[in-house]
Amino acid sequence: MNATSLAMRGYAENATTVRNDRRSEYDVFGRVTKALRDTATKAKSDFPAYAEALDLNRRLWTALVVDVADPANPIPADLKARVIYLSEFTQLHTRKILREGASVMPLLEINMAVMRGLKSEGPSQ
Repeated sequence: MNATSLAMRGYAENATTVRNDRRSEYDVFGRVTKALRDTATKAKSDFPAYAEALDLNRRLWTALVVDVADPANPIPADLKARVIYLSEFTQLHTRKILREGASVMPLLEINMAVMRGLKSEGPSQ
């Protein structure tokens, strides 16, 4: 089983509680961000691993959008809109990285900002 399927399986197992358990979401973002950061440093020598980590990040953001778009998700509409925007940016920037060699830093910065937000919002609900 590859890293992508393990991480997505980990996210899927937590999908029902992600709205109530920011810690689980933080952990998934941490694993994906670490994979992205670690493979980016070796992108020239192991591009397939880098591309896989980029795809993992893209799939994480897709799963997040599916979760926030659920009408039963209680987060405020403005936060939902911001998550959707960041997901769209992630999709577009990932293509730029793969096609044009753009920097991965914006994706890492977004993920780390989300992690800081998840960590700072008080106790898990």
